[in-house]
Amino acid sequence: MSSALKLSLTRRYRFSASHRLSRPDLSESENLSLYGKCSNPYGHGHNYTVEVTLTGPVDSTTGMIANLGDLDPFVEREVVEAFDQKNLNEEVPEFRKTVPTTENVVREIYRRLSKFPAARLERVRVEETGKNSFSCSWD
Repeated sequence: MSSALKLSLTRRYRFSASHRLSRPDLSESENLSLYGKCSNPYGHGHNYTVEVTLTGPVDSTTGMIANLGDLDPFVEREVVEAFDQKNLNEEVPEFRKTVPTTENVVREIYRRLSKFPAARLERVRVEETGKNSFSCSWD
């Protein structure tokens, strides 16, 4: 029985952003009960680390799964420029109606990066703090 060798590439990126966890359909006290200090009306910030994992065959010409010269500008445009130094609730349209929990942030980043044409997006992992990280992948 033969099995194909599966190679993956993981690349890390960073951005800083602020957000407020709250739902507009809830009162301030309900948001406080649900989200705790993260529902602070003035928001709070995080330094996020994003790990992007791609899989695919090694290109016989380049010897790579994906050319970093293509991947890095794609991630910079789709994620870093779109999220860095932003208030996620107010400056990222997808979070105007969706609570920007890290779970929702990782889902949105995965959605944006799934359009990368050169390799298969295997997984996105977002670390919000040293205690919290979330990952997203689909088969």
